Amino acid sequence: MLFGGIPVLGMLKQRMAWQQERQTVLAQNIANANTPGYQARDLKDLRFGVDGRVATGEPVVQLAATNPAHFHLDGSPPEAESHRAKSFETTPRGNSVVLEDEVMRISQNVMDYQMVSELYSRGIGMIKTALGRSA
Repeated sequence: MLFGGIPVLGMLKQRMAWQQERQTVLAQNIANANTPGYQARDLKDLRFGVDGRVATGEPVVQLAATNPAHFHLDGSPPEAESHRAKSFETTPRGNSVVLEDEVMRISQNVMDYQMVSELYSRGIGMIKTALGRSA
């Protein structure tokens, strides 16, 4: 059974994937803490629209395919862009990574991931209970 078709579970899966990608970006920041000129990066926050899709700031009106041979519609979410506000702490060599800030971001990201994965597990458990299977 595909649980991704359920909007809430699909949103939770997207959030977990976003948090995994953010963990990678934050780890790269720490790995480059001593690299001259390296600018710390972070991902834009993942926001969902009313319909459960990733909100991109694009108009609500979307193209509709009346015939699949006319054009291809890709429903995948857009790539997350890396950005980080300029830090007021920059080393003389131009590196803007502040280890204390990165550790705090990583810790928060880990806690958020654990919370979302727990919600996802409970959602799957409720579906199994509704189907009469033991969770």
